[in-house]
Amino acid sequence: MNAKKADKVATGVLYVISGIIVLILAALLLYILVRGIPHISWDFLTKPSKAYQAGGGIGIQLFNSLYLLLITMLISFPISLGAGIYLSEYAKKNWLTDVIRTSIEILSSLPSVVVGLFGFLIFVVQMGYGFSIISGALALTFFNLPLLTRNVEESLKAVHYTQREAGLSLGLSRWETVTKVVVPEALPGILTGVILSSGRIFGEAAALIYTAGQSAPALDFTNWNPLSVSSPISIFRQAETLAVHIWKINTEGTMPDGAAVSAGASAVLILVVLLFNFGARFIGNRLYKKMTSA
Repeated sequence: MNAKKADKVATGVLYVISGIIVLILAALLLYILVRGIPHISWDFLTKPSKAYQAGGGIGIQLFNSLYLLLITMLISFPISLGAGIYLSEYAKKNWLTDVIRTSIEILSSLPSVVVGLFGFLIFVVQMGYGFSIISGALALTFFNLPLLTRNVEESLKAVHYTQREAGLSLGLSRWETVTKVVVPEALPGILTGVILSSGRIFGEAAALIYTAGQSAPALDFTNWNPLSVSSPISIFRQAETLAVHIWKINTEGTMPDGAAVSAGASAVLILVVLLFNFGARFIGNRLYKKMTSA
């Protein structure tokens, strides 16, 4: 076999493998959506869940998932951005940076259940936050930091060195060059990392079972006292998320229509992640064009 035939065969094999993977993923998504979409309605999205009766919804769980995602990203993104900028632009190659990068790699490989148990011991028990949104958000921050930090670092490193030289040649300080030239140029890659980490957070269950709790107290959306258990903005209340709710229904659910609720909640989970991805990419492209004048 000559080189051209070998190249065509190898290319064909890669296309076939890629096509099989795409078909498997598409079939899985279609299976979840076909089973779940018929059960989705406005009442299903807004009504609270029911434990022993049919007709319950996922309103509180859906809100808890979005609120927990917001709190987690507010904590983890600034830390990851700062760490990524330091490792990419300021850190010298020595034993300290090697230890930091090795630690990031180790943390990124930890199972989510281990992160959940760590969060339970530290935030729920030792710090006394109990099963709460803040406990879940802090645990997910440890779960989220390695991926997000590494993504920010790689996105900044992908910016060509001539961009930095151009900024410095115009009289900008190193910090101004990073914030006004490098970060805007790396924004699409950073946003991709935010999207990936947000999808992990929104669909996470194991870590939240031990930190955010497995119950969803009724919320009073007219109560804006952050210390009240019934307030939607309180970070010290238990918060069963959508992923935890799906797990709970399939393991110990007692409602008569548990299968329908689980299918509908799974479809909503997939749809929200897809909508978030497409929306974030659209916003990121708009910001990129505005900040870089592209």
